[in-house]
Amino acid sequence: MTTQTIRHLGTKDFRQAVLESDKPVLVDFWADWCQPCHMLSPTIEQVAETYGDRITVAKVDIDAAKALATQYAVNSIPTVLLFKDGDVVARLVGVRQQQDYLTAIDTLLD
Repeated sequence: MTTQTIRHLGTKDFRQAVLESDKPVLVDFWADWCQPCHMLSPTIEQVAETYGDRITVAKVDIDAAKALATQYAVNSIPTVLLFKDGDVVARLVGVRQQQDYLTAIDTLLD
């Protein structure tokens, strides 16, 4: 398993990286001014390490990509969306336990 880098996406590369991905994608919608988002970052990094190249892990700055935040009804941050085959299959809002993310991802990989 390889260690993966968390991708920082904007509106231009979101479609290819997320909607056209052949593996599940975890997208963390966040903002630099959001303290809970910073609290969640180590958990997201650990999730990326845990799954390696079996999933894609990405972050979207809602201030830089307002259209994506609106399109996916991100009304509160942090919001983590899990995509499979281009569809949102799970939504986790707020700072959650790492196990919540692992459980949601495991159901996509089974």
